[in-house]
Amino acid sequence: MATASDLMHLEVELALEFVRVVEEAAVESAKTMGQGDAPKADAAAVKAMRRVMDTVPMHGTIVIGEGERDEAPMLYIGEHVGAKELDGVRYPEVDIAVDPLEGTNLCATGAPNSITVLAASERGGLLNAPDCYMEKLVVGQPSRGKVDLDAPVADNLKAIAKSLDRKVEDLVIVVLDRPRHKKLMADIRAAGARIHLIGDGDLSAGITAAVLGTGVHAVMGIGGAPEGVITAAAMRCLNGEILARLIVDTPELEQRVARMGIKDPKKIYRSEDLAPGKHILFAATGVTDGSLLRGVRFFGDGTRTQSLIMTHDTGKVRFVDSIHVNQGPEFKVRF
Repeated sequence: MATASDLMHLEVELALEFVRVVEEAAVESAKTMGQGDAPKADAAAVKAMRRVMDTVPMHGTIVIGEGERDEAPMLYIGEHVGAKELDGVRYPEVDIAVDPLEGTNLCATGAPNSITVLAASERGGLLNAPDCYMEKLVVGQPSRGKVDLDAPVADNLKAIAKSLDRKVEDLVIVVLDRPRHKKLMADIRAAGARIHLIGDGDLSAGITAAVLGTGVHAVMGIGGAPEGVITAAAMRCLNGEILARLIVDTPELEQRVARMGIKDPKKIYRSEDLAPGKHILFAATGVTDGSLLRGVRFFGDGTRTQSLIMTHDTGKVRFVDSIHVNQGPEFKVRF
């Protein structure tokens, strides 16, 4: 059972440790940027993230990872990571959700908004979600409790606009550019709001929607369930909200959901359901330049990264700008 000092260790001492994890994953995947090879970019991020995780003072378990259905070689669901113990002292138990490279295609093509991401909590603090699709509605704090996943799109847009003291015509809604969203896009436009289409990366878009002043007011549509859990962890830190429901539409998926202990596949989840932990940490590093973070920049003697680290219990949101120097007899640091 985690003690109070263990939980303080999770949110305070592990914060910068997890920044190291996402930084290294970002640097390695950025080396593949623009090469047109998404699997190569993802593999680079996974390998680096896994390597650095084993140096972190924790007894970690992957609850959202690289593969539930396929046999991923590392960062798979149920894998144990971390240094675990030192000199007989056992480190705290931590549940971890990872998206080693959100936006693999974005990185492969050099497009904006590719990031490396992880979320962590005390044991049991993150839903072990199946690798399937999920309906999502993400809003910022002013719209919390004022939207309904089952409400017509126009009604939700009116509620969001009212909560922000805006007109519906002033809203910008992020939607993944997918054929499945044809009706959703038509409904948004019919209501008068504007759409920002993205090719990938609804997780980073959700964070943007929860931060006032970004020019994005909500994320709507269908995306991955694992990403939904990580988004929920970010929402807990930002006081935003995600409403979500699993799309369970095949017998095989029904069986997998049941095996994972989900009794009501039609349940509408809120942030607190997807990420119920009391002590939640979220970390991300930019791979390519985006609306949230700058991408990895290489210079002659090293690299520069920008990361975001958020802790729920301490209420801190930090941006970390790091320079990683390749030390040699004549190295130079660039600002």
